Amino acid sequence: MGRKGFIGEFEQVVLLATLQLKDEAHAPGISRKLEEDAGRPVSRGALYATLDRLERKGFLEWRVEASSEDGDGQPKRRFSVTEEGIAALRASRDMLMALWGGLDEVLEGPSS
Repeated sequence: MGRKGFIGEFEQVVLLATLQLKDEAHAPGISRKLEEDAGRPVSRGALYATLDRLERKGFLEWRVEASSEDGDGQPKRRFSVTEEGIAALRASRDMLMALWGGLDEVLEGPSS
């Protein structure tokens, strides 16, 4: 896998949140998901920079969706993870699982 295939931790959690949200994956929803489920506060700038970077890498795509009448009247970008993005998540998971292998005793032992 080339450089394009490696994803950082924040990129991973953004892709995972996008997958979790399915058709409701817009930036405010992704931010909320990360804050609520991952306990990770997210700045708007960091999120949009990451969404743009993931799109450039081919791991994410978006479409403009007209705003509903109960919204703020602005169109929204709805995000979805591409097959390349899913492959990158799988590769990242496999790498981490290989590195975690055999460390249960160390990691489950007493805290320092």
